[in-house]
Amino acid sequence: MAIRILNPKKVKLPQLKLLRRDPFGNWLILKRALLSVFAVGTYARMNIINKLKIEGTEYLMDLPDKNVLFISNHQTYYADVIALYHIFCSVKWRMKDSIRFPIYFFLPRVKSFYVAAEETMLESGFLPKVFTYAGAVTVRRSWRSKGQDIQRGPDRQAPEKIKKALEYGWVINFPQGTTKPYAPVRKGTAHIIKDFKPIVIPVVLNGFRRAFDKKGLKLKKRGTTLSVRFKPPIVFDDSYTVEQIREEIARLIEQVPEGTGIPPVPEA
Repeated sequence: MAIRILNPKKVKLPQLKLLRRDPFGNWLILKRALLSVFAVGTYARMNIINKLKIEGTEYLMDLPDKNVLFISNHQTYYADVIALYHIFCSVKWRMKDSIRFPIYFFLPRVKSFYVAAEETMLESGFLPKVFTYAGAVTVRRSWRSKGQDIQRGPDRQAPEKIKKALEYGWVINFPQGTTKPYAPVRKGTAHIIKDFKPIVIPVVLNGFRRAFDKKGLKLKKRGTTLSVRFKPPIVFDDSYTVEQIREEIARLIEQVPEGTGIPPVPEA
């Protein structure tokens, strides 16, 4: 049983293809415009009012442009994703560990997606719906709805949606499914890794909970260092079970309290 650390070969940057749709039917030209507006509107929060400290983008520079899964701890609903989108776009312009020169506003990366709770993205007003068009892969959580713990069947369409996104581009996933620190890793992410065998990039975030409110839209504390650290690309071999993948994910995103194990996930 082993995790293989990758040294990806260099690939050509994707060509601009404006008059096309993504796998979910969204126009790339409109996504590009939305991402440019988001980048302009949020840049000051990421790199002026607060400071974004980035490590490890050398691991992203020459990744393939599809079948890459970013797994990360989760601190706010939106600010985490916004920061990662800024970084992905700067990496497209070959910037290392920096969003200092925001020329990427003019040609952002559109082949990026993030997994988000359906109720958060579709039932919370106009702005989240716009965020959805810009790249959300919405899934229905089986354990929580409208702030309450529940038990219902899993979203049978979720794996197919995520597979479709992976076949087209990069996907951000928050495997704990909540902004609560040290929450258990959900089984769904482990199944995605085992079934679709993406290149996995672990990400560790810090400072977002201090700087923003829970949604990540309101500033809570100025002058905060927002830390985003990427770890080397890895691929899980076939010998890993779902439970072993869950345990390894928790370790990689540094969500295992020292001296404790992984708490079990309740059955849906």
